[in-house]
Amino acid sequence: GPVFVFPGQGSQWVGMARELLGESVVFAEAMGECERALEPFVGWSLVGVLGDEEMLGRVDVVQPVLWAVMVSLSRVWEWFGVVPAAVVGHSQGEIAAAVVSGALSLEEGARVVAVRSGLIGGRLAGGGGMVSVGLSRLGVEELLVECGVVGVSVAAVNG
Repeated sequence: GPVFVFPGQGSQWVGMARELLGESVVFAEAMGECERALEPFVGWSLVGVLGDEEMLGRVDVVQPVLWAVMVSLSRVWEWFGVVPAAVVGHSQGEIAAAVVSGALSLEEGARVVAVRSGLIGGRLAGGGGMVSVGLSRLGVEELLVECGVVGVSVAAVNG
């Protein structure tokens, strides 16, 4: 059967989901449910930030927005009869996958994504940097030593 794959942060764009809100009652209703679930944890309107570039630049906003869009898109697919045999998520996409699989309720997922992104935005954002490199972990580590770079390490390996 089909597998629903939920991405991490970076898949967003200003204005995403706005057209679908007007075209799909199922999507609009699901986004409304997500907005109500997020409401106790955030100080902004889900639908209101979809066109706001500055707000979508904040990790504590964009991650809950992406979560809501992913959960709502899965409802649209299910309405069309496409039910996942499995789900998988990368990074914050794991939270949407957990909701769609039934491992978390919508309210639990909203809390996790809001608290997680709030901690990242409030405590970690701006405290470092990241680069994507087309090398193996060992290749990067050898390059860092060869170049005499200190205080930099491989934090994640995707692939």
